[in-house]
Amino acid sequence: MTISASEVKRLRDETGAGMMDCKRALEAAQGDWEKAREILRQQGKVAAQKKAGRIAREGIIASYVHAGGQVAALVELNCETDFVARTEEFATLGRELAMQVAAMNPRYLAPEDVPEEVREREREILRRQEEVRSKPPPVQERIIEGRMQKFYEEVCLLEQPYIKDEKRKVRDLISEAVGRMGENIRVRRFVRLRVGEEE
Repeated sequence: MTISASEVKRLRDETGAGMMDCKRALEAAQGDWEKAREILRQQGKVAAQKKAGRIAREGIIASYVHAGGQVAALVELNCETDFVARTEEFATLGRELAMQVAAMNPRYLAPEDVPEEVREREREILRRQEEVRSKPPPVQERIIEGRMQKFYEEVCLLEQPYIKDEKRKVRDLISEAVGRMGENIRVRRFVRLRVGEEE
């Protein structure tokens, strides 16, 4: 199958991946656009896993203030070098993450950051629900674990569906950036402020 240069360019513009990576992905997907995007997404995850252990001490503090000035967010986004930290692509990722925090109000970065007492309280609420209690114990546990995943998608930034493409999680957005930029990238911390809101 012949892949045109315009198709490769379009996929590159949309994903930010390298030209040859886009061409190979389109060839492997036999021209199927969605399959090619998924191939590139998986490659980004593999690259992110390989780079995850590398130290990320450089970076930026990105901000987003919603129209009207009532809601704002700050995100500290780290990478390995100041060269990457100064790129427009890295700054854009930081703004996207700050916008996500402002819109979705996560309380924690990842599931492992949720305190055990909060997890246990959530599990207990689920155990008391009639539709869960009426099931056999092994089924109850599967239901609870499934609903805990939904809970993490609500309260953990990395597990949330990305506000501009709900088929992707925020974690995928970062993994794809790692694949494109070639460095470990991580969110170190974030804060969301709303006028008049109690701490």
